[in-house]
Amino acid sequence: MNIRPSAAIRQNYNEIADICRKTAEPVFLTKNGEGDLVVMDIETYDRREKMLNLREELLAVEEDRIAGRNGCTLDELDAFLDEIIAEV
Repeated sequence: MNIRPSAAIRQNYNEIADICRKTAEPVFLTKNGEGDLVVMDIETYDRREKMLNLREELLAVEEDRIAGRNGCTLDELDAFLDEIIAEV
């Protein structure tokens, strides 16, 4: 975990940006000794957002399954996707 004082972002922006890109980990900034901000490179942010969105979708599907709502079989899904591909 990389923790820096908030003043570091003004004084060492390039260094912090390089750390974020090289490690693909966020840098935590503190203000008066308390956590204040989290900084990360855009690729890491995008990857995390996609992962969170996928988890939300999977959770919704699992909730539907547990509630007994009908989905579709793999064969039905395959046929549906084939129709969409054929339209394109």
